[in-house]
Parts: sequence; structure tokens; C-alpha cells
Amino acid sequence: MSDMPHHTQIWTYRTPRARLLLWGGWLALVALFVWCWQIMTKDTIWFFVQSAPTQAADIGGRMVPPAWGYLPELMVPLWDTINIATLGTIGGVIMAVPVAFMAARNTTPSATILRPIALFIIVASRSINSLIWALLLVAIIGPGLLAGIVAIALRSIGFVGKLLYEAIEETDARQIEAVAATGASGAQVLSYGIVPQIMPAFWGISVFRWDINIRESTILGLVGAGGIGLKLQASLNVLAWSQVTVILLLILATVVLSEWVSARMRHAII
Repeated sequence: MSDMPHHTQIWTYRTPRARLLLWGGWLALVALFVWCWQIMTKDTIWFFVQSAPTQAADIGGRMVPPAWGYLPELMVPLWDTINIATLGTIGGVIMAVPVAFMAARNTTPSATILRPIALFIIVASRSINSLIWALLLVAIIGPGLLAGIVAIALRSIGFVGKLLYEAIEETDARQIEAVAATGASGAQVLSYGIVPQIMPAFWGISVFRWDINIRESTILGLVGAGGIGLKLQASLNVLAWSQVTVILLLILATVVLSEWVSARMRHAII
């Protein structure tokens, strides 16, 4: 019996073609990064970049110690900020509920007309930052708390509407069919078949959005929409860095507290 040569095939994780494509993709990604970096830094003054650590250390030294005596003046602006977030969230939720029902496939009155309109409203709201909304509203209705409240509300429509219409579409169809089988009207099916299923998600989404709006409302004053951001802008304009420290610490404490309250409320609801 003659010995036959045995050809053993060596297994590899990727084929030569796959390895070539992988390396080509990495080279293309590096080339894209270099090209974007050149575009972004073409007007950069590198002398200022080199002196940035020195400037940061200088400003950091001026921010210490904090001007704690400035704290009482921030209580009213902080309360305004909380009101902007709260009222804006309520307004956004009220406007987002009908939009969500029109956007959901299983509740929309018209899949060809109203649903695309509702989806467009959701996308438009989510694509424009609250700071831009505030900037536009300050130019339209003037500076003040109202501009901030409306800006937060318009920004909240997209967030609440998107998550809520997804929750509506994920409702259990068997419960809805059971209610409809009793001869209930469309409004009764909505009230007893859909709404009870989405209420935990509704409250969770609303509280979560309020928590986000607390953070966003702290900077709306930079464009004149009221709140503690006005004090921050005023302190930055006069280079009162010790006051800036107090404002930043107060904003941090407020955000941490709102995060805790939001988590406790979501836990109690869900």
C-alpha cells in the first residue's frame, strides 16, 4: 500500500479577501480622520492651544475660593430654572400625547396623512436643540421665563412623543381585542384597552424627561431665556470666576438632586 501525500488545510479566522477588505477599511477610516482633522484645524492658532494649560490653571486659581456670599442671590434664579423645566415638561407632555397616538400604527386615525405629519413633528422637535429653540423664541416673544418654558416644551414633544408612540405600538393586542369584543366603542377601547397598558411607560417617560429638562434649563439663560443661566452669563461677562464656581456647584447639586428624585419616582411608578 503506497503512501499518499496528505494535504492539510490550515484554518484561518478570515479569508485573504476579508483581511484585504478589513485593512482597506481601516486605511480609509484613517484617511477620513486625517482629512477631517485638517479641515477642522486649518484656522486654529496653535500658540493659543499651547498656552491653554497655563490659562486653565490661571482661571482655576481665580475660581478658588468660591464666593459663598453670592449664594443667596441665586435662589430665585434657581427656582425659576426649576419652574422652567417643570412647566415646560408639562406643556411638552400635553402636546406630545395626541402626537404619539397619531404616530402609532395601531391608533392613528389616518396612516397616509396624520401619521406622517405626527412623525414629522416628532423628528423636527428632536432635531432642534432646546438652546436653539430658546434663541428663536427670545427673538420672537422676547427674553424671559416664557421663552424658556416654551423652548423646553417644544423640545420635549419629540422625546416624549417618540417613546410614547413606541409604547402604544407594543401594547398587547389581545387585551384590546377583548375589550372590543364586549361591544365597546372606539373611545372605550382606547380608555380601557390601551391607556392602562401604557400608563407606567407614560409616567416613567415624563419623569425622565423632567430630569433631562432640569439640566437643559440651566443654560437657557445664556441666550436670555431666564433662569440661573442669566446669572452665569453675567458672572462670565465680568470675569467673576469665584461667582462662577458657586453657580456651577449649585447647578451640579441641582442636577444630582433631580437625578435622585427622578430615580425614586420612576422606581415608585414602575
